[in-house]
Amino acid sequence: MATRKYTDRMRNTLIFRRFPKGLRALAGTIDAVMKSLVCLISGRGSNLQAILQAQRDQRWEQTLDARVAAVISNRAQAPGLAIARDHGVEAHVVAHDAFGSRSAFDAALAQLIDRYEPALVVLAGFLRVLTPDFVARYPGRLINIHPSLLPAFAGLQTHRRALDAGVRVHGTTVHFVSGELDAGPIIAQAALAVAPGESEASLAARVLALEHVLLPRCIAWILAGTVRLEGRRVAVDGLAAADLLTFAA
Repeated sequence: MATRKYTDRMRNTLIFRRFPKGLRALAGTIDAVMKSLVCLISGRGSNLQAILQAQRDQRWEQTLDARVAAVISNRAQAPGLAIARDHGVEAHVVAHDAFGSRSAFDAALAQLIDRYEPALVVLAGFLRVLTPDFVARYPGRLINIHPSLLPAFAGLQTHRRALDAGVRVHGTTVHFVSGELDAGPIIAQAALAVAPGESEASLAARVLALEHVLLPRCIAWILAGTVRLEGRRVAVDGLAAADLLTFAA
């Protein structure tokens, strides 16, 4: 990460050389107005990869004045940390098993997150239940992606439970995080038909592909102000029902 910090210093030096003295204060605000995202992960980081790819392909820094500033994992061996570093994003570990309580872990995690003054904190496959105090720290700025059509199948093993229940439709949900597990206000969902005799592995892979589209889309909406949390409801501007609930072919 020293390379990224050095690059930032070089860029700022060039800015100060290029602009007349009277404009240097303005040049110095370039980074200040850039909205920061912090992504929390626990594992492979495939949703993180999708976010970073969308940031690049859709030019979020130019179109939304936003970028992923940091990735934090509760597991030192999470493959997603390497994905962050490969994209030049600062990567950190706050190991949950180094703390004696959930509240102590959440406090340390929040302290690190707050260094980046994030406009949005994204749970991109973060497998920890956060305390109400942590959630309350980021009102309207904390979102999660869950591999089911909430409120059905909150919690773990969603694909196995969906198959056991015999549902014909399954999918994924992006929602604002509340103090209750997987129960926050829903932003958008993506659904697919469960094939007869489908295996758990097949269903999981198909839903994951939906996640990789839905999560970056919801992040962009929030950053653009198209979607926002008002009380316990999600307010939406300029989006149709078909945008908020999509069906895979």
